[in-house]
This record gives sequence, structure tokens and C-alpha cells, in this order.
Amino acid sequence: IGYSACHWCHVMEHESFEDEATARIQNEHFINIKVDMEERPDVDQIYMSFVQITTGRGGWPMNVFITPEKLPFFGGTYFPPSQRYGMPSWQQILMSIAEAWKERRDELMKSAVDILGELRRMSVTEMASGGVDESLLDTAFQSFVRSFDAKEGGWGGAPKFPQAMSLEFLLRYWKRTGDSGALEMVRKTAEKMANGGIYDQIGGGFHRYAVDAIWLVPHFEKMLYDNAQLIRVYLHLYQILRSGRSSTTPSAQSGGHPSSNQEGSLEGEFFKRIAVETLEYVKREMLDASGGFYSSQDADSEGEEGKFFVWTPEEVETVLGDADGREFCTFYDVTADGNFEGKNILNIKDARVENPVAIAPGSDTRKKLFDVREKRIKPFRDEKVLTAWNGLMLAAFAEAAAVLDSVEYLEIAKKNADFLSENLRKPDRKEGPNYQGESYAVTDAQVSATGAESTTPSAEAGSKPPKAGGEFGNPVAIAPGSDMRLLRTWKDGRAKLNGYLEDYANLADGLIELYQVSGEIRYLTAAKELADAMITEFWDAENGGFFFTSNDHEELIVRNKDFFDNATPSGNSVAADVLLKLAKFYGEEKYERFATTALRIATNQITRYPQGFGRTLATIEFYVSQVMEVVILGEPGNELERELWSDYQPAKVVATSSAPVDGALPLLNGRTTLEGKPTAYVCENFVCQRPVTNAEELRQMINSGN
Repeated sequence: IGYSACHWCHVMEHESFEDEATARIQNEHFINIKVDMEERPDVDQIYMSFVQITTGRGGWPMNVFITPEKLPFFGGTYFPPSQRYGMPSWQQILMSIAEAWKERRDELMKSAVDILGELRRMSVTEMASGGVDESLLDTAFQSFVRSFDAKEGGWGGAPKFPQAMSLEFLLRYWKRTGDSGALEMVRKTAEKMANGGIYDQIGGGFHRYAVDAIWLVPHFEKMLYDNAQLIRVYLHLYQILRSGRSSTTPSAQSGGHPSSNQEGSLEGEFFKRIAVETLEYVKREMLDASGGFYSSQDADSEGEEGKFFVWTPEEVETVLGDADGREFCTFYDVTADGNFEGKNILNIKDARVENPVAIAPGSDTRKKLFDVREKRIKPFRDEKVLTAWNGLMLAAFAEAAAVLDSVEYLEIAKKNADFLSENLRKPDRKEGPNYQGESYAVTDAQVSATGAESTTPSAEAGSKPPKAGGEFGNPVAIAPGSDMRLLRTWKDGRAKLNGYLEDYANLADGLIELYQVSGEIRYLTAAKELADAMITEFWDAENGGFFFTSNDHEELIVRNKDFFDNATPSGNSVAADVLLKLAKFYGEEKYERFATTALRIATNQITRYPQGFGRTLATIEFYVSQVMEVVILGEPGNELERELWSDYQPAKVVATSSAPVDGALPLLNGRTTLEGKPTAYVCENFVCQRPVTNAEELRQMINSGN
């Protein structure tokens, strides 16, 4: 099990799988199955859990030996072609397993059955006894404070990952509480990453992670999901700091320094530049002509990791000339000795050096080096289009369109949404081993656990109850069925594989963001249909929470629920976020009950390891905040919309329309413009303040409510 951009997957492929002697052993004794974990994350989750509980570690490539019944009994990650690193060779592993299967099969089968029991036990979820409230967020915040690297940013040591979801949680925590330490952790981390080698200083975009603790040496692959999430973090920092708008400055305790408005504005422009360069990288390298976004770019080119990205002083000076070349090398840490296998990964050691030749956005020096680099052999690009990851990038381009006032980015987002709708949908299918009826429900016990009061009809109104044997009582808040069914992946005109929970949730989230920016109700309607399909096809009627796979999915040895926010957000965290927003848009409390049930299940795990639940924590921030419902009537791009998106306001939903509309959306009902001018309403729980037509009045109204 591996993925296209995985460096060590390629290493093992070349060392072992392409070796004729090794291939003969594998083909003689085994049926060999190669799995793309990005296309089949359901398979990856199951066997990764097995490898982690049996070896104490995980990663890719992942090699697992399973019985004909698909039960795992031995596994690991990378194995060398000969004994080294204290590990046996791959051939030794193969022969040992083949012999054990022949001589001790009963023993292996018993072990496999025991392990299956443990995997199934791990898949059972329970709701926490406590509530989903601010105290959970305070505890999580303190965990981030304790493990923060105050010198280099980020958390922990090597390797160091760009934890975009954790950064977003901290921004939301700062916005709600005013704790400047939260903002300072994000500023420090974002600045260090943007100045480090993990960021492509010439072409824009972030590499997967740093192998060190100082963000210098990355694994050079670029993943769509990393860049989608980081774009939004940098956009939000720009919103906060663009004009020194941060009402609080970093505290002395957290190692920060007070910033003047001028410094804040300069810093804001820096974060804007990183966001724009990353957006431009995605547009240039990762956008299919049909509108879909590709998945990743490899770390390797011409058989060498990072070769496309590194430089020598001679190469730089040949392009820029002696004077500009030396200045560039000084600023970007390019030396004769090098910092990576004799060559240099560009990075900025002193971010406060004034050097317009080197760092001015779009400067001739970087453009010249970029043009030369474009003539090199590029890393391989995985051109499959994944629905979930496209949903993440759709949200990034949609929000960027609003924050940066970019018609181009809005058109990219709309084209992507339309492409996904046309190419990644499938007809509704009612079949499969897990299918259990038309709809699923939040039950009385689940509702009472959330503290919410039921306001929707009970099951007696004609909806179907959960399957027999469920521990909860009569179902309430039945969600309607939906014909919106998704496929997972598309490439070369062909879509395939059932969509997973994360596909539905991320696409719905992106569509909501696009509606808020474009005002086109069809996007919000599609998001609602996806949410209804999530409830119908993925909800666990017995224990609550969303399964990773749908009811009509093929039957695997375990049916998991995923709550852990790893490199990508978990399906449950995004689903909860989507449902909370839809509850605000449509005034349907059933959506909130499904969301809070899922969040309560996650809280048991959050208390043990908060840093593994960044998106969940950000969703809880939305849940506990006073959420503004903002309605703007008027032609797109008016000054009220520009004002609304100029500041960081995460606790909001936005309904826009170019003309008064009744019936399409409860938030828009009864709203009219004043004197034909663009008009804004700021509401909470559908109770609105007086309408305004002036951007300054809108700003004051939003700030007074926050």
C-alpha cells in the first residue's frame, strides 16, 4: 500500500519489486496486490491500524501479509533489499512468511483472528460523558502551548509537519478569546515555514514536511491537500494583519513583540504574498483543463530526490550575473558547501533583511531563476482527481476570490465545482452488504446526550427506525434521502470507486464556501443534498457518528469511523462543520443534532491527544461561538461584500443575492434592499439588527457583535 508521491515507495519498488530474483519469490509464493492508498483509504486505514498496533509505528510503503479471507497476520513498512538498518531483507521476510504459512498455518490463522477482534474492538465508538464546550478548547490550547517550539515554530522535533488544521484552530481560539499567545504561535509557525526550505521560494507552494526541526530540508513532494489548507491559513493571517487590524499583540510571555500598524501591514502583505504564490502554483501546475485539481507532485526527478528544486552558487550567478547573483545567494543561503547533498535548498535565514532584489514579489531575479528551472525535467505529477482533495482546494479558491477580490479565482472555483458535479456523481444505488434502508436517524438517547431539545417529528411520522438491536430508543430527526451520490476518483475521462465520507463532507464544505462568495444558490442546494446523503448512507444509527464507507460499499473486515485529523481532516470533523453551517442557513436543528453527536464521540479522543484533532477543534470553536448570519443583497462585488471579507470572521455564515428572494433560503426571506442600494443584514438566530448600506457601518456592526 502506497501512493504516487511517496519517496520510499519508489525506493522499495526499484530495489525489490523490480528485481527479478525478488519478483520470482513473490510470484511463486504470494498473490501480490498493489493498492493506491489515496484511491482506497478504506483499505489503507484497516491495515495501517494493524501495522501500528503490532509494530508501534506506521507509514508508507506499507507491506502487509493477509490470509485469503483478507485477515492480516504480519506487516511493516519499508524493508531493504539486504540486511541493514537493523532490519531483515525483504527476501528474508518473504521466505520466512512462506515457510511459516506452510508449516504453521493454524498458528498464523489464530493470530489473524485474534487481531481481527482487536481491530473491531478499536472501531467501536462511544460518546463522552462531558459536554462539547469551551473548557475542552481551553485544555487543548494549553496542550499546544506546552509543546510549542518557540524558536522555530511548530510542534515537536524532527520530522516537522505543517499542521494547518491546528493553526486554524488557534486562529479561531484567538478570535474568540483574545489570547494573543494563540495568534503568536500561528504567526511564528507560518513565518518560519514560509521562509524555510519547506516552501518553494521560486515556484510557490509547500512541500509535504521537513525532515528536520527548522523547516529547512523537506521531503520534496507537494500534495494538493497541504497547499489547500495552508492557503487558507495564510489568507486568514493576511486578513488579521493587513492593516494592523489585530486588536491584540503578541504577549511577552509567548516570546512575541508588539507590532505597530505599519509593521502589521507589512507582515500582512508578506502572508498575502505566500497565499497568492501558492494559489498561482496550484493554478499553473495542478489544474486540469477540465477544471479538476491533480493530486500531487513527486519528490524525485531524474532518479534524485529534490533535484528539480536545488541550486549551486554557480548556477545562480550564471543566470543573474555576479552582483545580483551574490546578493541573491547571501539572502537565500546558497553556499559552495551547500545544505543538501552538496547543493542548496533556498531558504531565508534573516527574514528582516531588506533586500528588494531578492524578495520583491514578482521580482526579476526570482522570475529569471524560475524560467531556467522550468527547463529542467520536472517531478512526476499524479494526475488523478480526488473528490475529497478537490473539495479542500475548491474552498481555498472560493475564499481567496473573496478575500483577494479576484474574479479569476472565483471562476476557477466555479469551474471546479461544475466539473465535480458533472464527472464525479453517480446514479443512486440501493444495494451492498451494509445497506440498511432509506434513512438514518439521531436517536432520543443521542439527542439527550447533546443537551439539545428535539423540534422535529419522531419516527412515528413514517420514517424508518434504526436496525434491530440498536441500543438507542426511537429515532427522531430523520434526514431525507438524497440522490446525490459521489465517486472517489477521476482520470483521463473516467471516474470510478464509491465516494467515502470525506469526499461528501469536503465537497459539501467547498460548495458552501463557494455559495457564500458567489451567491449562486445552486451550490448551497448541492451541499445540502450531499449532507442528506451523508446522513442516509454513512450515519451509524446504533452508536452515532459517521462511518468512513457508505452502506452500499463492499464489505471489508472492519467498518471504521474516522475521527482523527491527520494530514487531511477526518470525515466526521468536516461533516460536523458542514451540518452546523447548514443548520444556520436553513434553520433546521436536526443538522445541529447530528453534528453535536459526532463531536461528542470525538471528545473522548481529543482529551487524550488534542493535536491530532485540529479540524475537530476548529469545528467546536464554530459551535461554541456566537455565529453571525450575514445577508448581503446587491450586485456581486459591492463594497459591503468587500468589507465583509476584509477581516477574519470565522464564526459567520453568509447569504448573498443580487435581488430579493423569498423561498429559496430562510435567511433571505423578507429581506429587501434600502433605496435600491446594496444592503447588509447582520443577524443571530434569524433575529437581525437594522439593515445598513454603508461599509463602515457594517464593520462597526460586525465588530460590536464579536
